[in-house]
Amino acid sequence: MKFVLFYDLAPDGLPRIMEHFPGHQARVNEFHARGVLIGAGPLGSPPQGAMAIFTTREAAEEFAAGDPFVIHHAVSNWRLTPWNAAFL
Repeated sequence: MKFVLFYDLAPDGLPRIMEHFPGHQARVNEFHARGVLIGAGPLGSPPQGAMAIFTTREAAEEFAAGDPFVIHHAVSNWRLTPWNAAFL
């Protein structure tokens, strides 16, 4: 089982996304290098949110808890959903 993390962009979040992207990208790279983040990216054009796929619930929760996008309120909400992937 995998875990999908969804972010909803805050109504005024885009300027914060731009400001805190370097810290967020560093976190993405760290979790990917650890092998617990399978993929991630924005949803919509223009972005309305984002999603990321993690190998464990704990990794997804750890990621969100320390993500600059969450800390600085660029996202209005985040949620975690278990996913029984048929294949990757």
